[in-house]
Amino acid sequence: MMRRVGCRGARRDQHEGAQSMSERVTFSNPATMPPTRGYTHVVEIEGPQRIVYVAGQLGFTPDGMLAEDFRGQAMQAFANLKAALASVGGGFEHVVKITNFFTDMDNLQAFFVVRDSFVNTKAPPASTAVEISRLAVEGALFEIEAVAVLPARRSATARKSAAAKRKAPRKTSRKTSRKSPAKARKRRAR
Repeated sequence: MMRRVGCRGARRDQHEGAQSMSERVTFSNPATMPPTRGYTHVVEIEGPQRIVYVAGQLGFTPDGMLAEDFRGQAMQAFANLKAALASVGGGFEHVVKITNFFTDMDNLQAFFVVRDSFVNTKAPPASTAVEISRLAVEGALFEIEAVAVLPARRSATARKSAAAKRKAPRKTSRKTSRKSPAKARKRRAR
């Protein structure tokens, strides 16, 4: 069962790529994620690689509904994390660290089942689990935040060069046939 909580007055930044601090740090709130109140869902730092920090994600759907049980909230929180990563061209394979907040550590086994359905269990990210007395929203049982490292984006020049190579017509060799000298002359005349 889902219920709407905590979204009254929340602001959603519809724009991608709002920049601050420097041109290599990008703050964004993807439209595919729930609205925020005083924080950014995704902070991306670009260098030789891009370091992406994803704010703590609760079990809210993009329309503001919160599951009432732990498993439902954990599944949605991981789905929100997946959406945040996708918004910068990443996935769970890029996650290097997760921090998980529980209001009840008795949910740890259920968490493992949910987590393992999203991450590569052969090379899982570093992980911290913390029990706290309460999360920021009444009724929230779980929250996850993440750090991911993605490859650097190619420069605009490199992208244009690659696109031009794909569009360039291929040169083909024209063989003349001994059986039809008239066709060979016709080809040369073009």
